[in-house]
Amino acid sequence: MIPALTVGLSGRPPGRSVGQMRRLAAAAALGYLVGTFPTADLVSRRSSGGIGDAVDLRRAGSGNPGAANALQVLGPRAGLAVMVGDVAKGAVASLLGGAVAGPIGAHMAGSSSVVGHCLPVWSGGRGGKGVAAGVGQCLATFPASVPIELAVAGATIALPGWTRRTRAASIAACACWVAAATVWWRRSLPNLWGPRPTVALPLAALASSAVILGRFVTAPASPVARSIDTTTPAHDEGVPT
Repeated sequence: MIPALTVGLSGRPPGRSVGQMRRLAAAAALGYLVGTFPTADLVSRRSSGGIGDAVDLRRAGSGNPGAANALQVLGPRAGLAVMVGDVAKGAVASLLGGAVAGPIGAHMAGSSSVVGHCLPVWSGGRGGKGVAAGVGQCLATFPASVPIELAVAGATIALPGWTRRTRAASIAACACWVAAATVWWRRSLPNLWGPRPTVALPLAALASSAVILGRFVTAPASPVARSIDTTTPAHDEGVPT
């Protein structure tokens, strides 16, 4: 079954499947490691003036070590730095994966970088939401979709109270990503500097989207929300807000 899948995705004969699977595994592992790079922690340390004074974004603001929380807690420069760093992780991982295992390796490494960003082993799985890393993945493997993603984000930001709609915006962006990837694959549309669209494109988009949306669902409550919960009666615990 695995050789057949490999041939279906890459078009290579079964005799090369073992070597290709090893390269794909290496690309996925490399992508994960790149994704675990602690961008937010390093920016927070730099912005705070040292290790001892560093603000832990997992305990401040929304509790998410991402660009939006860095913006709110540390200021615009820190937020921009975290965003650029996290986007770079997805792009660099995809490029490295492509160098190791070709187009499929690029897709696998890109999705793995999103996993690494969301669930970094070095911090006990307490990572970010993966949105910026996903954007970096798109920049490297599906640049044709970037204007669509920017349009969705821009339309969401333009709405009143957009900061409270991040989950809805992420769902919409991920849905557009998967849908566009499917269309590009089925119709073999041009992909700018990205690899030629194959079935691996929508599969990678679906995998990364599932991880991103899963993080929105399973992410712990912010420190502020947790402090509020401790003041509520015991019979109210666990009630979603």
